[in-house]
Amino acid sequence: MFTRRLMMTFSFPETTRSAGGPIRERRSESPKDDVRETLACVAGGMLRSVPRLLALVDVPLRVGVRRLFSRPVTGSEKRFSVLRVQMVMTDPELGLYQPPAAVRGMTVLERDAFTQAVVVPAIRIPTRVLNRLVKSLKKVALQRPGLKRVVDDDDEGNETAREHRLLLLDPHSIKSAESFGPEEAAALKALGVEPEIRHYRLKLTYENLKSEEVLRAVLPEGQDVTSGFSRVGHIAHMNLRDHQLPYKNLIGQVIMDKNPGVTCVVNKTNTIDSTYRNFQMEVLAGEDNMVAKVKENGVSYEFDFSRVYWNPRLSTEHERVVSLLRRGDVVFDVFAGVGPFSVLAARRGCSVFANDLNPESFRWLQHNAKLNKVESKVTSFNLDGREFIQGPLRERLPDLIKRSGTSPAVHVIMNLPALALDFLDAFRGLLRGETDRGPDGSILPRLHVYGFSKEDEPERDVLERAELRLGTLLKGRCEVHMVRNVAPNKEMMCVSFDMPRDVLYGEDVAEEGCSEEPSPKRLKHDETQE
Repeated sequence: MFTRRLMMTFSFPETTRSAGGPIRERRSESPKDDVRETLACVAGGMLRSVPRLLALVDVPLRVGVRRLFSRPVTGSEKRFSVLRVQMVMTDPELGLYQPPAAVRGMTVLERDAFTQAVVVPAIRIPTRVLNRLVKSLKKVALQRPGLKRVVDDDDEGNETAREHRLLLLDPHSIKSAESFGPEEAAALKALGVEPEIRHYRLKLTYENLKSEEVLRAVLPEGQDVTSGFSRVGHIAHMNLRDHQLPYKNLIGQVIMDKNPGVTCVVNKTNTIDSTYRNFQMEVLAGEDNMVAKVKENGVSYEFDFSRVYWNPRLSTEHERVVSLLRRGDVVFDVFAGVGPFSVLAARRGCSVFANDLNPESFRWLQHNAKLNKVESKVTSFNLDGREFIQGPLRERLPDLIKRSGTSPAVHVIMNLPALALDFLDAFRGLLRGETDRGPDGSILPRLHVYGFSKEDEPERDVLERAELRLGTLLKGRCEVHMVRNVAPNKEMMCVSFDMPRDVLYGEDVAEEGCSEEPSPKRLKHDETQE
């Protein structure tokens, strides 16, 4: 930022304007009136910000202004006022909207307080070529929520006003006729339109502002502005920081206003409970309805968002893993949740055994299987993950792996990133006592195990932790996939590998009680097909 002094000479014929229209000339009694009334017309409530005013009217940095508004200064207009100002060059990223100081610190949303008048560049276009030229100037046109880019030419003194319209332009892109790029200039020339810039007084309201602009205007200067959220059906889920909590209800209302379809905004009030993978939340705005309906990868899901785990950012990962499956494959989903892997796999033609410890997840898992008409393909359980591995999975695995090499594959999905790697020792000696048919006589299950890592080398970290729990080396016979960045220096990873035979048939049995999820009061097992 820097400052520069300059002497500017303005021609200020007195002007009038209609609301939201271009500025037009009229006569006054004195040069002082000219200056005062013209600036009031142009700047409206923005006189508090001289730098912003200068940027908006695009005053040339030289003595003798050739063009101030949409018409040239003629020789007959000899009344001049000299204005000496100190011009402050501001941040080039400064937005079009400069909020009134009164909204700073607001905790109860008052939409009318955000209304402000600004001046934007515009170009006059004949209606006969309007559609073609608007397309050609799309990149430099003004883009604002709920705002028309094309407005009437209200120049009553011009007989051709009805035959023209004004296209509002982005003041950051267009400051003068020379600001048009080669493509825009060529389009103007081809259609016979002069690149003469007018200045149009525009009324901006709360409805025309983006959520980031509203929140930046309200929150204390210099503090982070949170406008991001996760969308789960009609629910917007936010993670507000401590300094944003005094404004939480206003933030919730703004998010709901600016995002069609969002009728409830919630804030997470604690970390995820590793037992049931849900978290406490409070409603910031809207209805207190936590039953969400979402569609992911062509599959419909319904669940109570306040009582189960759902992450919309895992849609791509769900599709990636299921794309590895073939019709007829068998899937064991150890931590199934409400079924994003299981139901999708069943839709692909797989036979699925799905388990989750959370009774609510178990209930919605059954509901979603029925909702998508795959209940005959999904057998659901409500068990601890270790019990599921050493019970239902152990019971079915011997018959499944005795098939020939052309038989369907067996996949085990373990999506509990905080703990899944610790459950791998449940496979040690799982088939001890069973006949090992050797590498040519059986198909070993392929595991997809998820884990978090905060290490500098997350691939190496999750691989070493998996090897430690299995008691064997996996390097060279596994794949490690980076799923997503969860937080700064925290990655979600997936390790995929065929279960080593020495682990399944070995003598090293996992110790009882290691890495267990707390057992629920009542265990449910749904083997019936509805």
